[in-house]
Amino acid sequence: MSGSGWFEPSRPIRVEGGIQVRSRRGSIGEQWWSRRFIDVLERVCDGGRLSRGRSYARSGQVLDLALGPGLVTARVQGSRRTPYRVKVEITAYQADQWHKLAGALAAQALYRAKLLAGEMPPEIEDVFRECHLPLFPDQRGLDMSCSCPDWGFPCKHLSAVLYVLAERFDDDPFLVLAWRGIAKDALLDALRETGGGAATGTGGTGPGLFDVADAPFADRLAAFYEPGVSPARLRDRTGLPAAPSDLLLRTLDPPPIKARYIPILDLLRPAYRTFAENDET
Repeated sequence: MSGSGWFEPSRPIRVEGGIQVRSRRGSIGEQWWSRRFIDVLERVCDGGRLSRGRSYARSGQVLDLALGPGLVTARVQGSRRTPYRVKVEITAYQADQWHKLAGALAAQALYRAKLLAGEMPPEIEDVFRECHLPLFPDQRGLDMSCSCPDWGFPCKHLSAVLYVLAERFDDDPFLVLAWRGIAKDALLDALRETGGGAATGTGGTGPGLFDVADAPFADRLAAFYEPGVSPARLRDRTGLPAAPSDLLLRTLDPPPIKARYIPILDLLRPAYRTFAENDET
């Protein structure tokens, strides 16, 4: 069978300067978003080819990788002289869909602040799901191809690229969003412009947790001391992560003020953290 040309020998041509993942053993992907992507792969891909793909990724057989809206392309060196070309495609969302998503994300002050600070809150996946626009693809949302002759799917070359991609996600969570069609700067600009109160008008998720219908004061006398939000709704939020002490500083646009050449926000953040620590003690 090996003489038919359909099965490449098990030893690939070694290359110098390829992309090597940092993980030398065990699983690949450290952050929740990259692990979430790996979970998708391990549900839909053959375990044996994933194992060989990890070996390729660790030995630097992936020569290069480029990511754009809806498309990842890469070259992988196998046992043949010419590297194989790999493509991984997903649906890139359109401008109106990102307008809806940006409004929903901006309506959640904590998520908005974390994104503006360069963090990826785990709850962001719920926001995407509520907008009926999944953040991560499932097995039907991935369109993958490789120029190799391996009939198995996905082949080890594809698997290697997927693992390298997962580690790229580790380094920059905004690549997950860029793959879905929006660059980091464009999303952050949209969040700054939208602000925290545009949930209803820009495709958000509706009234916030503490929204209370307006009513004349005279009509509220009998229930003046009652909470505007039921205790049950408050209890539902106890599982959310605590807001960072410098939430306000992260949310607002930085003022163009410096003290002895130091940006004012760099001076204020330690003070905010100290105040928060004093409150806890």
